[in-house]
Amino acid sequence: MRAINISVPDAVREIITRNRSIYDCVKMDLINYTALAVKVQKDVETQVGGPVNLNTIVVAIKRYADSFDEKDEVQNESVLKNARLSLTDGVADVRFSTNDFEIGDAADLMNRFMQIDPDYEFFRLTDSFRVLTEDVEDVRKLLASFPNQKNFFQTGLAKISIHIPNTQNRSDIVSYVSEILHDDGIELVNAYFGQEDIVIVLHEEDAARAYKILRSEISK
Repeated sequence: MRAINISVPDAVREIITRNRSIYDCVKMDLINYTALAVKVQKDVETQVGGPVNLNTIVVAIKRYADSFDEKDEVQNESVLKNARLSLTDGVADVRFSTNDFEIGDAADLMNRFMQIDPDYEFFRLTDSFRVLTEDVEDVRKLLASFPNQKNFFQTGLAKISIHIPNTQNRSDIVSYVSEILHDDGIELVNAYFGQEDIVIVLHEEDAARAYKILRSEISK
């Protein structure tokens, strides 16, 4: 299990990456950064776990937008050079509201996930937490033990973990991965950014093609 703390730039990149129309407008410099910051401020604060100054979000958006130009300047180099990929299919994306769990109950739940899938991934937000885990019968039984929870998990997913060595510029990498997958008609279900890894969540039917595309970029 890996818990991932998210920063303001990471939250901004994740929110923009998930929204194709906003992503395209940012890439083409067709959007007002302050207006966009106002629109996503609540989501950013939810992701990072506290209040965030609007100007901080504006700066994060601008830096993300600038990363597209930086990528164009080094387009002859492979941004994913030396990256390592791993593909896992049969994944469930589970969301729990923190309002429904005491601290002890949440810790017990995480231990139960650990017993089923030691490699599950945990992402903590302000009002909820997300778990990426194997979509297996034991997980479904565990979820069924919470009868008051409804429509809080999504199945039919896969994840690609991208390990980035040597602390390469993650802004370049995030924009690069997002762009090449979008250009090939692959929409991300979700994306999470950690200190060394980027975890992208896709529909299972798109995962093999996405993995092949990213592998070909590493080989350049």
